[in-house]
Parts: sequence; C-alpha cells; structure tokens
Amino acid sequence: MTISSNMNNEAPKLDLFSSEFKEHAYPFYSTLREREPVYRFTLPNGQIAWLITRYKDAQAILKDKRFIKNPHTLLSREQINMMFPTMERDLLLNHMLSSDPPDHTRLRTLVHKAFTPKMIEGLRGRIQEVADTLLDAVQSKGKMNLVDEFAFPLPIIAICEMLGIPPEDRNQFRDWSDILIEAFNRPEKIQQARPTFQSFIKYMNHMIEDRRKNSTEDLVSALVHAETEGEKLTEKELYSMIFLLIVAGHETTVNLIGNGVLALLQHPKQLEKLKKHPELISSTIEEVLRFSGPVELATNRWADEDVQIYESLIRKGDMVVVALASANRDETQFENPDLFDITRQNNRHLAFGMGIHYCLGAPLARLEGEIALLTLLRRIPNLHLNIDAETLKWRPSYLTRGLIELPLVF
Repeated sequence: MTISSNMNNEAPKLDLFSSEFKEHAYPFYSTLREREPVYRFTLPNGQIAWLITRYKDAQAILKDKRFIKNPHTLLSREQINMMFPTMERDLLLNHMLSSDPPDHTRLRTLVHKAFTPKMIEGLRGRIQEVADTLLDAVQSKGKMNLVDEFAFPLPIIAICEMLGIPPEDRNQFRDWSDILIEAFNRPEKIQQARPTFQSFIKYMNHMIEDRRKNSTEDLVSALVHAETEGEKLTEKELYSMIFLLIVAGHETTVNLIGNGVLALLQHPKQLEKLKKHPELISSTIEEVLRFSGPVELATNRWADEDVQIYESLIRKGDMVVVALASANRDETQFENPDLFDITRQNNRHLAFGMGIHYCLGAPLARLEGEIALLTLLRRIPNLHLNIDAETLKWRPSYLTRGLIELPLVF
C-alpha cells in the first residue's frame, strides 16, 4: 500500500472499507504517523476527509469542541443527501454518537443508567451462563468457528435480553447489523441495503408500539417511556438509539473476542502466561483493545471552524476521521507498540474513544471479553488455528476491525 503526497493539494483515494486495507493497515499507519500525520484523502464515495494517525492529535481531537458530530450543523442539504438518503439518515444520524450538546447530553442521560458499572456487574452471572452454554454445544465436536459459534452469540444474547428482543430474532439482527455496518458512508451500499433498512424499521415499529401498550422491564420500554427534564425521545431518535444500542452493543464485543483469541494464538508465550495467571485477564483485555482493537476508526467529525494542525489547515466543514487503531500503535505513546504484551502497564489506549463520546458500553464489552476469554481457556485450553493465519479475512467495514471467521480445532 503506497502513500500519495498531498503536497499538490491532491486528495488520493483511500478505501478504508476493504479487507485488503485492514490486512496492511498497521504498516500504512506507521508510515503516515512518520511522514504525514494529518492526511488528506478521498473516500470511495468521493467525500474528502482528513485522517488523523498520531496519538496526541487523536486524543486532542476526540476532546476538542471545535470538531462536532452532527453534520446538519455545517453541511448543506445537498451535501447531507449525497452521503445519506432521507430514510437511512433518520436511522443513522439521530443517536448520541451523531449529536452534540445539548442533544448529546439529553440522549446519553436517557440510557446511562442501564450501563453503569454496577448494573453491568449484575449481568456477570447471566453472561457466564451463556458462555458455558455456547461451549457445551461445541466442546464435543473438536472444532468450531469462533466468530459464529461463540464470539457473536455471547454479546448478541446479552444485548437482546437487555433490549427485550426475542431469542428467535437474534440472527436476524446479526444479518441486519452486518449489512448496515458495511453500508455506512457508502452511498452505493446504502441503496443496496434499502430493503434491510425498511425491514429493520418495520420490526422496530411493531416492537415500539407493543412496548407503548405493554411496558416491560427491558431497555426498549425504558426508552419508549423515558423522560428527562420534561423531554422524551422523538420518533426518529427512538429508532436511531435502538439501532445504535443493538449494533454497538454486540459488534464491539464480537471483534474484541475474535481479535483477542487470534492475538493470543499468534503469541503463544502470552497465551501460556494467561493460562498460568488468569488474574492477568484485565490487563489482557486492555492489551487486546490496544493491539488489535475492535474499532478501527472513530465515527466521523466535522470541523466547526478552521483548525491548523502542523502544516495542514483543516477548514470549517471538512470531515475528520480519527484512526484509533493507529493512535494505539503510536511509538511516542507506547513502548514497543507492535509487541503484544498482556502485562503492559499504564495502557492508556483510545479503543473506546475519549471525551463526551467515550463508549457508554465499555464496561459491558470489558466484562463480556473477560468472561469469554477466561471461560474459553478454562474449558478448551488446547486451542489451535484450523487455518493458515495468512488466509484469514477481515470484514469489509468502515468503522470496525473484525474477522469474518476464525476456525479453531481443539
């Protein structure tokens, strides 16, 4: 993968969505951090943006109020329509990750109570039960696809139970999630995914109407009836927030588990160390999040005013993309950043972001990751890849970093 200079005001095309990019991303990021840490490029949809790759710059931008999340504030209707057709825009851009204060504060407050460390810790027993049940189903086979048979069902069961989604509909939500994530920031994919958007919205409509009539103890009921400072969620916000919770509530953990198991298998000394010292599980999870985190890029931001970074002038209205995966391998922040070390100390990675948009579900993802890895290694300690690691494929996705499959034998 080559880097084209921006010296002539060009914006080279960069396909951040492709599996090929994921395979070569880390060396590419390393070169950018050294040569052009604020990199102007063109997305496949024609959108020009800036890619931020150094840790200190990423950290600063994630907390900087001059970089906003709601594009409606800055962009024309034509620009918005080019990126997101109306129906899809309503679903993708009306949740807390695409909003700024005071809307962001109001939206986050409405769901915060469900994701406090105390509430999440109360789920430990159920998550452990699910992990054991999933391994019961595969242990006698001697092999499994970790993604399909363990890494996906564990968090999807947890978030679906929190939201009140019936067990028979979980796989449908996985299909919807996969399609919608791949369509993000890709107009041509959004058009193809339109039936998926319609099916999702139709399902949500039925579910919301049911909760209005028959309120239960689940999170969807809480959102339907939520009120803070005299305000409820609008219809668009309700759909968009449920969509965010379903996707973010499992996608991060699927990749955390898959990427974590792969990293351990590729570093057998670290794997043996964790087997002998399970008390290292917390620092192991943090190192997985840093070394091969589940989120490649932070969600889009736009400059609310002209901002100078080094020699680059980011103009008002420009889109900015923070490469979390690159920041977490920055040589100036982490000693031996390309070394996977489960005993790493002071591991201040940016895998869950920073600032007011710091991931609300981080405690849940950490708990699920810890239980998943410890249970897997306790129940099936003799794990091996059932495929050449060089042939593993990364999912073609803009924001996330996760494997399509991870075949294992034991």
